[in-house]
Amino acid sequence: MPDHQRHPSPQSLRALDWLNFFLADVRTGVGPFLAVYLASALHWNPARIGVAMSAMSVGSILAQTPAGAVIDGITRKRLVVVAAAVVVSASCLLMAATDNFYGIVSAQAMAGIAADIFPPAIAALTLGLVGRQHMSLRIGRNEAFNHAGNVAAALLAGVIGSYLIDRGVFYLTAVLAVGSIVSVLLIRANEIDHQLARGCDDGEAGKEKPARLRDLFRDRRLGFFAFAVALFHFANAAMLPQIGQELAEGKRAAPLYMSACIIVAQLVMIPTVVLAGKWAAGWGRKPVFLLGFAVLPVRGVLYTVTTNQNALIAIQVLDGIGAGIFGVVSVLVIADLTQGTGRFNVTQGAVTTAQGIGAALSTLIAGVITSAAGYNAGFLTLAAIALAALLVFSYGVPETKTSHKLLSPAGAWTGSRVERTSGEGALQPAPLGVEAEIHGESVGRGGE
Repeated sequence: MPDHQRHPSPQSLRALDWLNFFLADVRTGVGPFLAVYLASALHWNPARIGVAMSAMSVGSILAQTPAGAVIDGITRKRLVVVAAAVVVSASCLLMAATDNFYGIVSAQAMAGIAADIFPPAIAALTLGLVGRQHMSLRIGRNEAFNHAGNVAAALLAGVIGSYLIDRGVFYLTAVLAVGSIVSVLLIRANEIDHQLARGCDDGEAGKEKPARLRDLFRDRRLGFFAFAVALFHFANAAMLPQIGQELAEGKRAAPLYMSACIIVAQLVMIPTVVLAGKWAAGWGRKPVFLLGFAVLPVRGVLYTVTTNQNALIAIQVLDGIGAGIFGVVSVLVIADLTQGTGRFNVTQGAVTTAQGIGAALSTLIAGVITSAAGYNAGFLTLAAIALAALLVFSYGVPETKTSHKLLSPAGAWTGSRVERTSGEGALQPAPLGVEAEIHGESVGRGGE
């Protein structure tokens, strides 16, 4: 169905809003609060905490590409989200019930595997509901609700962990999983275009087979992008847990400090993701993404110049800018590079695997460096890696907004926009239209 004929119901769009809100906490498990809990309640050292934090990333690495392939290949996407939410909830309850190192590491790995379903599923549901033309603005809206959910979860987790029960964050995540299950089931299944959701062009169902995976991964733009993403998360993933551990040393209110760090970043992310969606639609992907990459090395260096709690929390503004831009534009770049291939979600899974490898290395290696040489050495190492990520993206990834096809008719990477030549099955770029803003009630075409 062409984009201008797509009119998902207000119920489905609002359910998508709330799905993003509730999954904000569920998709990351207990996140950096686990580092605070292990340091302040169980008195683990940074190296052991690094192993526990990396376990979720390792689980994610094993499942991300298969998760994308599953979402591409099935039509019961809502039920897969339900199953994944149940598994994440169970893993959190297991961590709340044990102090055993191996039990916590195993639960983290289980949560990582299940949580891999959420990013490709949300992206696919979004594309299948609103269409490609409205993807930029709708992804921005998704991320805005996601970060609003993170603010609410961080506030609740900080209060519960500091004043009620230190294991309360595990129970909170389990409750939020129930909200995500209700939300996804409220999305009307008959309004999802599953061919479009996997990256096919409008009207391609049954006409073209999905692109071969080996051809997909021959695209050097995609390779450089995956490498830049891995380096970005290598630099980024450990920064917030490291700050949480530093703030937790000898402080009863450590969960509140962690909540403040998260809330500052998330409040900045809410306007950032909305603006990033609009700017990426108008200016292109690359200039917006360069800003997101550039703030990360600055943030790493700034953490080394002060130990003041308020200053460390304020530096989280940069986290809000970088992570907010990344969450929106990375999905758009992958959608650009895979348009018409039918491999949107499996490619997203493969790129997320690169992201997971970077995140796993980040928490593990930063924990070892911090244990051996202190927090400043850890932050400077992460800042250097962030600078490398910026350079790789800047020189290796071109603007993708006009690169609507990944493959040439012969199946080889061309490095430029693909035009239709002639003959059945030849590729052509999707028409470029005017983005229409999505307010959560209806989707209309903003112009030709």
